[in-house]
Amino acid sequence: MAASFVRISALTWADVLAAFAMYVMMNYLTNVWNLDTTHAAGIINIWNGITPALAIVFAVLVDTFMGDRYMLAFSCIAYSIGLGLLSMSTPPVLGPCHDYNEQCIGHTQKVLFYIALPLISVGMAGHVVSLPPFVDLQTKSENANENGRGVETEEGTKMLIRIPGLIILMVVMIAGGFGLSYIKPWSLRFGIPAIFSVVTTLLFFTDFLGYKPSKPEGSPLTTTLRVFVAAARKISQPIPDNPEKLYKKEDARSTNSLRFLNKAAIKLPQGQEPTKWKVCSVQEVEDTKIGIRMLPMWLTFIVIGIVLSIGNTYFLEQADHMDRKLGNIKVSIPIFLMFFKATSSTFAHLYSLFAAKKFAPPIGIATSMIFAILCCVTASKVETRRLHRVRDDGLLDNPDASIPMSIFALLPQFMLLAAVDGIANMSISSFFRHQTPEPMHKYLPHFTKGVFGLGSMASVLSVYVVGNHKPNWFQDTLNKSRLDRYYMVLAVLSAANLVVFVIVAYFYKYKEPPVGDSAEVESGEMDPGFEEK
Repeated sequence: MAASFVRISALTWADVLAAFAMYVMMNYLTNVWNLDTTHAAGIINIWNGITPALAIVFAVLVDTFMGDRYMLAFSCIAYSIGLGLLSMSTPPVLGPCHDYNEQCIGHTQKVLFYIALPLISVGMAGHVVSLPPFVDLQTKSENANENGRGVETEEGTKMLIRIPGLIILMVVMIAGGFGLSYIKPWSLRFGIPAIFSVVTTLLFFTDFLGYKPSKPEGSPLTTTLRVFVAAARKISQPIPDNPEKLYKKEDARSTNSLRFLNKAAIKLPQGQEPTKWKVCSVQEVEDTKIGIRMLPMWLTFIVIGIVLSIGNTYFLEQADHMDRKLGNIKVSIPIFLMFFKATSSTFAHLYSLFAAKKFAPPIGIATSMIFAILCCVTASKVETRRLHRVRDDGLLDNPDASIPMSIFALLPQFMLLAAVDGIANMSISSFFRHQTPEPMHKYLPHFTKGVFGLGSMASVLSVYVVGNHKPNWFQDTLNKSRLDRYYMVLAVLSAANLVVFVIVAYFYKYKEPPVGDSAEVESGEMDPGFEEK
């Protein structure tokens, strides 16, 4: 059983190493490709937005017809090819010359690079969707085979099974965080994750037919589409005012909000068979209404995603041009990723301990927005100080020079950004958990990441709008740009978003979670008055 768990969980090794490799992609594009800061950040933010969006699409495909086993096979192959092409896109492999500079980036390198990015997104999204449930399924299946009955493994036994894989994963994380950054050739920085991906993929396929497959049972997301299709089919019919005209009216009470969707539940004429795409139950219509009514609240989360997007783009570009020495040791930039993840988890845990359960989701979301404001203001002040050092030392026209300012001056803004990430992730997931119908709960992590992904892509637009200023705040080098002003604009935007959130949240009535609910925090049901307002 332990061998099977290690074989499957080994797929996370490629995830970890690829995460470290992609984390420094901003520095690769600005230092090797010689792209300006805005262009490089745009590429990274669009990629960061597409990946969680793909996860939602893949979750639907898995539940509809693919299953986790085939999704993992598909994503593993895409992962290996994508990371391999990324390594091959570096100049020494197929380039016109072997130096890591702009002159050695030819047409072939650009084609390989832009093919590699979406393939890596496919690999990451597929692993996020299918790897955790697939590991749990195989663990339960093997234990049932060993003891001859369907009794799940006790928690202590489960932990013993997982220890080998967890130990190896920790070793890979430490090696990736400390080791990859000290490897100078970019071809190896990208090549090592590619090799790990190929090895773990082959390891996964060694017992591919022996894994227990998950059975696709249909996706609840298709219900929303069916409701709109059924309502559109009956667009010429009047809105029903008699519950007797509705299909499966006993399942739920039909509400007056978004009444045009009630047409989807109108019974078909006598003799017609009630197919899924022609008529929906009242419960399915009401579930769809819940999703629509959540949109105003949902949209306020996008600004949090915009703020989070600066962490692995502009923050890292600042760090790349600062003094990275800690005594005689040169600190690697990926260590900031480890610091960010650890701090994010800490804030999430502290929030779960001290927040009152009844109001935890709205308070948590508002708190994360306050931290977003503090983060942007802090980042603006630090960047202003950095620009003063640039001017005082005459480095304005020397963008490659190291600025005599410690990289640890960025720790406060990284810590505040981690607080935004940890608290927002947990509180938004809690909000979705109670507001969405139960069949949608497995999609909650993907919804949360999807919102932040939209924010990441929206940041590209925000840079364009804010940068359209005379003179432009975003120049071809970081030293000539005015990131401090952009950060302050994000602080103002976050403050305005907080006000909008408070107004929208006012229309919700929150309740205590059900007795015995194991979730950390739960939000309540919609205030009935919201429908009229």
